[in-house]
Amino acid sequence: MFGFLCVDKPCNLSSHTIVTRIRAATGIERVGHAGTLDLLATGVLIICVGAAARLSDYVMHQQKRYLATVRLGQERAGWDGEGPILAEASIDGITLDRIAAVIERFQGEQDQIPPMHSAIKQDGKKLYKLARRGQEVERPPRRVWMAITLLGYTPPDLRLDVRCSAGTYIRSLAHDIGAALGCGAYLAGLHRTESGAFRDPVAWSELESAMRDGTWPRYLIDERRALPDMPEVTFDESGAADIRHGRKLARPEKGGEGLHRAYAPDGTFLGLVEGVGDVWKPHKVFATSAHKKGENT
Repeated sequence: MFGFLCVDKPCNLSSHTIVTRIRAATGIERVGHAGTLDLLATGVLIICVGAAARLSDYVMHQQKRYLATVRLGQERAGWDGEGPILAEASIDGITLDRIAAVIERFQGEQDQIPPMHSAIKQDGKKLYKLARRGQEVERPPRRVWMAITLLGYTPPDLRLDVRCSAGTYIRSLAHDIGAALGCGAYLAGLHRTESGAFRDPVAWSELESAMRDGTWPRYLIDERRALPDMPEVTFDESGAADIRHGRKLARPEKGGEGLHRAYAPDGTFLGLVEGVGDVWKPHKVFATSAHKKGENT
């Protein structure tokens, strides 16, 4: 098996649990996720099946899109609905115009401080483990990008549509909005609608049913749909053999540098190659048994 599953993660079901259940139901050991979602979050979760796990970095580090509910007037540990309330403040006088003006500060590129309750490692230790022990450490900011649309405000909740770079924390955005408004805020709800080219996920209950009756492979997404913006190149038999054996080969024409999806003449996916100057360099080569183009669509 080779490909990706786009799953609609339910609330209160962890990304790790979904991976474990797919392994158990399909009998495939090599299953992983390409970008986790918090326990209370829902929406698009990308699951890598088989050798497609080797492409997880490329699908993981693409633009994301979320529908977020930010609750004003309370600050919570963890900056979401799981943590205890740390502080409360009145939201009287918080108008839609004032909210819109604050949100404008978070548009575009900026530095963002990640939450303590995150899986980021610092000095070899995951931040959330330190947070559980009551420790808080200084976190270096991350450069992120956001495009935020204010969908509405029904006190105490404001609804946002957020497109953002990979690595952006919507919990941090919620906390920062609350700080800027002077009333505190936390992320009360989060639904991921897109992750790169992945959208329109299959319901988890539907996938579970398909795994029981053995029809689940129909939901597999191939590398062409997963990485549509990465150009592709087809080699002749000789060139395909060179790629399979990790050998560089000459490019008759320069141009189109960078990573490409590589295919054999019969459409078999060879892996990723990199165009550098006048040569193709094998970057990530797959076994000769890799599927043919169009098999998982």
